[in-house]
Amino acid sequence: MTTSAISPWDVRRANFPDSIEFYAPGLKRWESSEWIPSNPRNFLPISVTGTACALKCDHCYSDKGAKVLDGMSSIGRDEDLFDLASRLKGQGSTGLLLSGGSTHSGGVPLIPHLRHVPRIRSELGMKVIVHSGVVHPALAEALAAAEVDGVMLDIIGARETIDEVYHLDLLPDDFDRALGLLADKGLRIIPHIVCGLHYGRFLGEHAALDMIARHPVSTAIIVVLVPLIGTAMENIAPPPVDEVIDFMAEARIALPDVPVNLGCARPMGEVKIELDQAAIDHGLNGIAYPSEGAIAYARAKGLEPKLYEYCCSMTWAGDEGESFSTADIERLAPA
Repeated sequence: MTTSAISPWDVRRANFPDSIEFYAPGLKRWESSEWIPSNPRNFLPISVTGTACALKCDHCYSDKGAKVLDGMSSIGRDEDLFDLASRLKGQGSTGLLLSGGSTHSGGVPLIPHLRHVPRIRSELGMKVIVHSGVVHPALAEALAAAEVDGVMLDIIGARETIDEVYHLDLLPDDFDRALGLLADKGLRIIPHIVCGLHYGRFLGEHAALDMIARHPVSTAIIVVLVPLIGTAMENIAPPPVDEVIDFMAEARIALPDVPVNLGCARPMGEVKIELDQAAIDHGLNGIAYPSEGAIAYARAKGLEPKLYEYCCSMTWAGDEGESFSTADIERLAPA
């Protein structure tokens, strides 16, 4: 529990303007009474491995493959990444999340596809964010050469979670080293922390936050375990809401001048509303797929809402993507 006398809200006010960003990428179908995104295909995920993943993580893997990869676009047999990007561009996409299942070393096999990224960025004008997994030197070099717009990776601070959930023969130091490799290449780093990843309880999250604070990250993303049907964790409970809320406050204080967002994954219903309001109260900078009333709640706190139809990792993009201010919200809401 946070024991510091420093207020997370005051930390936010001292380091950021009085605005808050809400995000609705095309990773899933979503709308609310406050906001209907205009282009659900604006920012889409691509898996370079289909639903295949060597790790078979307990929180994700089912007998049909990796559930978090299900529904992502895949590169067809007779096309390459540029071909797929061109096809998605023609359907209205302006950006891509390049992801996939992991190898036994913990990294996503991106290198064969990265040679297409410069053309996607220059010829198609698309943003390309990658989900890298654990980065090794060759992958860091390839990511830098491709000039990707940003690199997302989960940071795990407990050896037990790495072993028992991810089934990886790695240590927390390997995740710390991955952050260092990306930083050395000058890449935008967007680390994620999954609250409750160890079967619904906190274990390495605080250590992961300490690790992130030692590196020049672009944005930190907090997500919350959602037990998925068909996985080894389908019957466990998500982490206690109060622990997640305390962790959000801790993250705001630990990363005073780094944007901290509440990402896509979190429980639904009343829990989602409580988490979103707490994220606003504790000075987080943005929320993906906001719950009903979250935009109005932020406005009541004196924050100017900005709405973006791209990934919440892209905090640097600002108005390069389509955005909407408070004045637009009534127009965008359903009748």
